[in-house]
Order: sequence, then C-alpha cells, then structure tokens
Amino acid sequence: MTRLRQRTLSLGLEFQGKGLHTGKTAHMVLRPAPEGTGILFHRVDLGPGAFVRALAENVSSTERSTTISEGDVSVSTIEHLMSALSGLGVDNALVEIDNVEVPILDGSALPFVEAILGSGLAVQESCKSYVTVPEVVEVKDENTGSYIRVSPSETPSIHLTVDFGSRVLGVQEAFWDECTDYATELAPCRTFVFFHEIEYLFQNNLVKGGDVENAIVIVEHPVSEEQVGRLSSLFNVPKLAINDNGYLNNLRLRFPDECGRHKLLDLIGDLALSGGRLKAKVEAFKPGHSINTRMAKAIRELTQNNG
Repeated sequence: MTRLRQRTLSLGLEFQGKGLHTGKTAHMVLRPAPEGTGILFHRVDLGPGAFVRALAENVSSTERSTTISEGDVSVSTIEHLMSALSGLGVDNALVEIDNVEVPILDGSALPFVEAILGSGLAVQESCKSYVTVPEVVEVKDENTGSYIRVSPSETPSIHLTVDFGSRVLGVQEAFWDECTDYATELAPCRTFVFFHEIEYLFQNNLVKGGDVENAIVIVEHPVSEEQVGRLSSLFNVPKLAINDNGYLNNLRLRFPDECGRHKLLDLIGDLALSGGRLKAKVEAFKPGHSINTRMAKAIRELTQNNG
C-alpha cells in the first residue's frame, strides 16, 4: 500500500480580525514548515523565542475555547484553525500571530479553508505519520454524562451526538470519515451561543469580540422586548428579532444541523492536539473543549508510553 506523504502550505497566508473572547485584533500569518514540525504557534509580539506547540499537554484552559501555553506564552481559541488544518490534511505549519487570540472571522473554519485551498498544499518527502491507539480509550464526565470513546480502526471516523436538552436544537448528530468533504460539509459551520448565556459571558469578560456576524444565537427561553433591545445595544446594531424557529435573526443557518456540525468541527480541531491525524473510530456524546482535550491528552499519554 502506498503511504501518503506529509503536506504543508504552499505559501504564506495572512488573516486579520478580532478575537471572540478578548475582542483584541490580531494579525496572523500561516507559513509553510519543514517535515516533522507539526503545528507550531509563534507569538511574534513576545519575541523571537515565543513558541507554543499545538499539543495536548500544552492545553492550559478550555473555558469556552481551547488555549495552549508554554511558559508565559499563550494562544487562545485555536480550535477552528486547528480543525481547518487537520480537515485539509496539513501536517506542518508555522502560525505567526501578534496577539493572544486567533481571529474569529465569521465564527467557522471556512475563511481558513478557502485561503488554504486557494493557494494549494505542498507535498513533502517524509511519509505522513498517523496517531493510532492500541486499545479502546474512553473519557467520561460523570456530571454531564458526556463521553468520548476512541477505538482502534484502520478506517478513521467520528460519530458525534449533541444534546443540550434544547427544544430548539433537539438532538443533533454529525459524522465524518475520509469520504466526507470537510471543506463543504463542516468548515462553513459557525459557533453558537444560547441567548440566556450572553449577558453572563459579557459580565465575565468573555465574548468581547462577539457580534451578529460571527455567532448563531439560540433563543431557548422566552425573552422580553427589553432583553432583545439590550442585546442589540451590546452588539451595537439595530434592533434584532427572534425567528419562528427559535434562532435570533442575525444569521441564516447554512445547514439545519449547523450547530451539531460545528461541534464536530471543534472536536476535529481539539483531537488534532493528539499530535497528528488520528486513525481511529471516535464516538462522542455531548462533547466540548474540556472533554475533547482530555481525550487528546489521554491519547498522547497512551501513545507516548507505548512508543
């Protein structure tokens, strides 16, 4: 069987935008990287040696997003970019960024994917290395009922179920395997938030960069005209309204199950922190950044101990 070779970017790609949680504007450049590099972040604003490797052992926070740190160097909200790179089969890349948070752009992975596909990938000499597990690995959260189970398999796949107990979302399922077109089926799916969470998030210095262009807002409980007006003021937009399907009218859904697909997008990005493309069968119920990265750490520990 012919083994696939590693791939990197063909040329540098530039992005600029605000971070979802900090609201800080960052300029970011994706650059080609040598074989065996993996995904490496460089905080150029902190100096020539300010690097963070995109590996599970460097995860320092999973509060509403995934943050990685080495020493005093941190980069946050990396999951959409990591998902785009993993979803397109990019093994090696250098990410230069001049602030703490990756730009949220439209809340999906699509801007990254379109740029990468537009410029193309470069095939490298070394064979692609896959992350495999020798046995079933399971991580559970007894409080939420969430779990992720990873089983050995020669044909990688991910089956995910999302259940927020929401009348609007219902139970959504999403699936990925090597026949899935990541660029069209998953990359366009945007992040989402429940209406009742937004004021809490603002009060806790999160979603400072949130706006009506980069997040789907789900209205689960009845809200007053005053609450909608207050949200409109927070986002500095004309008065918003609630659609009959229970979503705020700031965005039109790209898929009926866009929220479930976005959770799969996130999971792909977080599992990429296991050190590369995971060749295994993944079953996930109610995943989130915390349990996703716990699984990536468990895989790293298992594969390193067996290496």
